[in-house]
Amino acid sequence: MLWRISYFLLWQIAGGGLGWWWQGGPWGAALGAALAAWAWFVWDLLRGARVLRWLRTGDLTEVPAMRGIWGEAADRARRLLRRQEAQIRDSQDRLQEILAALQATPNGVVLLDGQGRIEWCNQIAASQFGFDAQRDVMQSIGNLVRDPEFTAYYAAQDFSHDVVLEGRFSTPSRPVRISVHLHPYGDGRTLLLSRDVTALEQAEAMRRDFVANVSHEIRTPLTVLTGFVETLQTLPLSADERSRYLGMMAQQALRMQSVVQDLLTLSRLEGSPPPGMAEWTPVQALLQRCEEEGRALSALVTQTQQRPHAMVFPSTDALHAEGDIAGVPAELQSALSNLINNAVRYTPAGGMITVAWTRKEDGSAVFSVQDTGPGIAPEHLPRLTERFYRVDRSRSRETGGTGLGLAIVKHVVQRHGATLDITSTLGKGSVFSVTFPANRLRGFALPG
Repeated sequence: MLWRISYFLLWQIAGGGLGWWWQGGPWGAALGAALAAWAWFVWDLLRGARVLRWLRTGDLTEVPAMRGIWGEAADRARRLLRRQEAQIRDSQDRLQEILAALQATPNGVVLLDGQGRIEWCNQIAASQFGFDAQRDVMQSIGNLVRDPEFTAYYAAQDFSHDVVLEGRFSTPSRPVRISVHLHPYGDGRTLLLSRDVTALEQAEAMRRDFVANVSHEIRTPLTVLTGFVETLQTLPLSADERSRYLGMMAQQALRMQSVVQDLLTLSRLEGSPPPGMAEWTPVQALLQRCEEEGRALSALVTQTQQRPHAMVFPSTDALHAEGDIAGVPAELQSALSNLINNAVRYTPAGGMITVAWTRKEDGSAVFSVQDTGPGIAPEHLPRLTERFYRVDRSRSRETGGTGLGLAIVKHVVQRHGATLDITSTLGKGSVFSVTFPANRLRGFALPG
């Protein structure tokens, strides 16, 4: 600032000297000093206007090059702008990192302003609610999510709990459930978090069903046994009546034993490591044992019927050419026999049961059991392998089923790297297929 004053005084002295020389006398000097002051003022004003014009644009590539106080002001403004730009870039980078993290989260995230309009949402939320991340920005959440439960939840402004809505892709056979929780933050803004709780609700339902079914499966035989015991203790019975009651008690005890045995089998399958590739079993021997069990059960089930089941199995020669399969023989036989036994139990007498072993081009093999039973409705198919799940409870108990057979089959199949497929048509029958991978098969004869 001192230099600026000195520079201004030098202009006046130079103007006064020039006016003295040109006009002569003090009046010439005063006039020259005044003109010099105005000239300096205009020149300084132009320099300031140049700096202001640059400040209005803020283009750091066009900083005016000048000296003096205006040059220093321009230089300081340039450094301040660069510092602010660097801070803005850092803030934008951090914002992008936060948004990228929100995009990577497995839950849906929606940012709402004070009026409930969408400021931003990630792809999970867009998929769950059918949003368009670009088109629906600044759209009201109430106009896009029209579920009555959400509308009431949002209107109540009580966000201490979540609300569970039906997903947009939900169907009766494959329900989808979405949990939505709103969290107020900032100046009237709201954070919406959503997550798919379908698996959790299904697991909870399965747990409740499992506890209820286990209790029922154990309690019913115990009730029968208790009743028979009281009868034997309190009533005088003949030898034939006593023998009949003891036979019924043995039947109920055997039923409880079957349930407990199947539960222990499931527990062992879930807790043990997958089987290796060291133990090989001939496919012919495996299916031959399954055939023997299936035919024996069929004879028992249809002994009071006029016509037995018509059962078709692969020929011995065809199975001999299929080589060996790797796995635990007892588990494999249990799973395959279970599928055959289910077909026997649910196929009316005189019906057809066809068991096949088919080799595919990629080296895998398909074991299939086809029956002409009553068939299964589509809504039951996804839950058939759940523990104790029965399409017809009374029919299952009449035929001696525990409700755990297909659950055991599913675990055995998964442990051996295979897949279980179920297709069925009401009134026409069902097909249960197990596809074994090629790496668990060896020694089969290629077709000539």
